[in-house]
Parts: sequence; C-alpha cells; structure tokens
Amino acid sequence: MTDVKEKEIGLVDFDPKKDQVIDLWYQDAIEFAHGISLRIKIKNVLYNTRSAYQEITIMETEKLGRILVIDGITMLTEWDEHAYHEMISHVPLLVHPNPSRILIIGGGDGGTVREVIKHPSVELIHVCELDEEVIHACRKHLPSLASSFEDPKVKIFYEDGAKFVTKHRKSYDIIIVDSTDPLGPGQILFQEPFYESMKQALTEEGIAVTQCESFFLHQHVIHGVFSFAQNLFPKLGYYNTLVPTYPSGVIGFFFCSLKRDPIEDIDEERAKALQGLKYYTPQLHRASFALPRFAAELLKP
Repeated sequence: MTDVKEKEIGLVDFDPKKDQVIDLWYQDAIEFAHGISLRIKIKNVLYNTRSAYQEITIMETEKLGRILVIDGITMLTEWDEHAYHEMISHVPLLVHPNPSRILIIGGGDGGTVREVIKHPSVELIHVCELDEEVIHACRKHLPSLASSFEDPKVKIFYEDGAKFVTKHRKSYDIIIVDSTDPLGPGQILFQEPFYESMKQALTEEGIAVTQCESFFLHQHVIHGVFSFAQNLFPKLGYYNTLVPTYPSGVIGFFFCSLKRDPIEDIDEERAKALQGLKYYTPQLHRASFALPRFAAELLKP
C-alpha cells in the first residue's frame, strides 16, 4: 500500500520530520455530536475498492479484529458485531412459531445468515444484496461471518431488494432488512412503498425486522418510518441493541408483525437450545423494547 493511497482514504498520520508513518488510524465519517467521532487504531488495510455503488474497505485493527467500512462509515467490527447480528436475527425468529423461509435484504457481510442458520426449522434463506463486491470482499477477508454463505440452505441474489420483494408475494415467514444507512441506494428501504411490498411478501404470520438507525442520531428517520408503518402492521415495535463501535453506541430495529407479539410470543425453549450465542437472551429480548422517554415519544402519532 503506497503513501498516496493512505493519504487518500485518510488513515495515516505522518511524522513531518522523518517523513514516515508513525500511526495508522481509521476515523468514522459520522460525527456523533458536537465534534465527537470514533477513531480506531489499525494495523493495515486489507482491502479497498470502489464498486459501482460505494467504497468498500476492510482493515485489521489493533484490538477489535477486522472492521468493515462502507463509504467511510463503520458497518461492523469482529469484536462487537454479535450484538447487532444476534438481535436482528433471533428476535424475529424466536417470535415466529415456525420460521422456515427467510429473506435477508442486504447483509452482505454474512453475519445475519450465520445467526439464522442456527435455527433448525429454517429450510431456505434468500439473500438479496445489491452490491456483489461486498460479498466478494467479506468472503475473502471476513470468514468469521461470510463463511455462512456456503451453507446449502443459502441462495444469493444480486438485485435491488426493493424490487425483489415485489416479485415474491406471500413467500417468506421472516424478512430481515440488514441495510446500510438511508443514503444513496439504501434510501428506498426506509420508505413507505418498500414497507408495503414487504407486507405483501410475508406469509400469514410473517414478521419483518428492519435496521432503523439510532434514536440519538436519527430521530427524524425513526419517526418517519413509524408514521406509515403503524398503519401497515397490526403489531409494530421498535427495539435496540448496544454496539460500542457505532457512533452513538446504539442501533435500533423496527419489528413489523402481521400477528405475533414481539414480547408475549417469545419461544424460550427454542432460545435455550441455540448454541454459540454471545449477546441474545430472552430477558434482553424483552428489555430491548423498553425505550428512553425521548425515544418512546418518536413512536407516537
């Protein structure tokens, strides 16, 4: 990796006297508030390319394992990704009585697939990822997550997720939208027509869970989604998980259900049988729907 490339992606500090690299740091493009942002010390850049849609970077950090960055924004670190992937996956799957057919929109790192295949009732997992380069990069450099794509239950479609759901009416028990932020190609996944299409793609007792930002940083996004989703889904909730390497340390999800209640209908016996979990518990599942007062205010008409 040349000094020119390092300067372009803003990762390197130089000693002006020695004209050499003294430290290698990554700084997240998102500021939390009042000039606060995340900086992570890294060993080296493993992968950096610009696809047709976005810039994709994978780095080896000093303390947090490998990190996936898209357009300068932290997607995950190996150190704390389980807090995100376990909660986006097991909350809906342990509420549905028999989750068999699963659609994951986005999720090109493979972490959500890794969690979904832990459920023996699952027979089919469709992954609809717009950017083929994300999966290629993660297969090569993040096998702790992306090796899950090799499971025979998994079929990958490199398509626009918003268009994909319109072609699969009443096809999925669970839809998980593991998306990037509402910028660029991901923006459509936070809009009413997409939620209407998801509803039509669900089976009778279907559940959709969508990544929906931080209640510290994106209050307008959360309230905006709630304003239309409340009219589409009989059971609607918003829950959160703690991910230290995200700018505010918190990320949230909308739980959109046609029949099942996200708190009352947890299958605790199935939860006990799951292996290899680091974060999820039924107790935490319930508690994750309890919101701070200011966040709960966002879920009012």
